[in-house]
Amino acid sequence: MERKDGYYFGTEIEGKWYRRYMAKGMLARGTGKYWFDETALSFLRMLTAKPIRIPYASIYDIKTGKWHSGRWGQGYNVIKVLWTENDRKLSSGFILSKNNPEVSEIVNYLKKKITV
Repeated sequence: MERKDGYYFGTEIEGKWYRRYMAKGMLARGTGKYWFDETALSFLRMLTAKPIRIPYASIYDIKTGKWHSGRWGQGYNVIKVLWTENDRKLSSGFILSKNNPEVSEIVNYLKKKITV
């Protein structure tokens, strides 16, 4: 898949906006490029060398909302990827499109990947 523009809100621990996950370079928010490959959702923030990777195998749900990690999505749909790592429940938030039909397509794509 081609890389597309997006925004990363951060990753919450146990659904608490004030508990931010800091491992693997996931603390910093920001704009960047996202893409999907056969095994994971990847997001490369601007001015960083290594992308954030969330393997489909660790994702257990996908939700949407207007807020994530204590930040408002400016009216756009925030895609919340719910996943686990080392027995911790995590939630990573992204704006991957400002177009609602495209957001629905992305959510459906990810839901299909996690049910495999």
